[in-house]
Amino acid sequence: MAHLRPPPHDAMDRASQLPFAKPESLPWWQDGRILAVIAAACFSLKAIWVKLAYAAHPVAPSTLLALRMALSLPAFLWLARQAGAEPLSRRDWAGLFVLGLVGYYLSSLFDFIGLQYISAGLERLILFTYPAIVWLVEAALRRQTVPGRVWLLQGVIYLGLLAAFWHDLTHLPSHEAVLIGGAWVFLSSLTFSCYYLGTGRLVGRIGSTRLAGASGAIASGLALGHFGLAGSMAELAVLPPAVWLWSLAMALVSTVFPIWLNARAVAKLGAGPTASISALGPALTIVFGGLLLGEAVSSWQMLGMALVIGGVWQLGKTGRH
Repeated sequence: MAHLRPPPHDAMDRASQLPFAKPESLPWWQDGRILAVIAAACFSLKAIWVKLAYAAHPVAPSTLLALRMALSLPAFLWLARQAGAEPLSRRDWAGLFVLGLVGYYLSSLFDFIGLQYISAGLERLILFTYPAIVWLVEAALRRQTVPGRVWLLQGVIYLGLLAAFWHDLTHLPSHEAVLIGGAWVFLSSLTFSCYYLGTGRLVGRIGSTRLAGASGAIASGLALGHFGLAGSMAELAVLPPAVWLWSLAMALVSTVFPIWLNARAVAKLGAGPTASISALGPALTIVFGGLLLGEAVSSWQMLGMALVIGGVWQLGKTGRH
């Protein structure tokens, strides 16, 4: 069986297996690496907006998610109409439904639940395990042998998570809450990994803009349906302006814009390389958490961040030469 290597998702990926190699004079808006970095920075702010919304008013995760997706829906519908008029097949619609379900509905819901219990920094580090999951799942689907180096790097990544968990265990009052929150966010990482894999396989047929808009619109419908069953309009009437403000920031800055950027980056680089470039996200979340939320930053957390980011970074370069 073949050794693990990133599969060639498109012509650009086949032409250059090194996402950090300098391209041929591409403008920034066509450089997949820059698009992936900006997307990571925007995504890193999402946990900050959620925490600020929770601090502004007691609000259920499903309600906050419904606000985020409702405010995102017009932009999603606009994006879905930008990629030509060729009709989608039933198979395409089925794929989009699955992406909307696992990627920006279940993944977001699990993440919002987990953020009630743990720090924004730990949340981002747990979510950042998805590149490692993507690599392992792709290897399993292709029946490829996973080299020992990959298993070693996986160990480094999860050792870093243990250090980050220790930070929250020593700074938050309830150990049980940290474990519960961590479990919910890890479920979010698993479901987002499924979204990432599906994006890499559908983007060539559907197009990055259309995929981002259509899957996001489907996720919005699912989130609003959930709120319709579990919430009430009276709950929305008592929400203070701050919750609406942070929800709008989630919708525009940390949902629509980075989803579109990420889909374009995957189309240009492939799923594995794009996932590796997102190493910037956890560091930014920890910095923003300290500056905007007053979260403690300890040596354990910095050690955990270094191990997780370093492990994923090296994993992203494995087998590309």
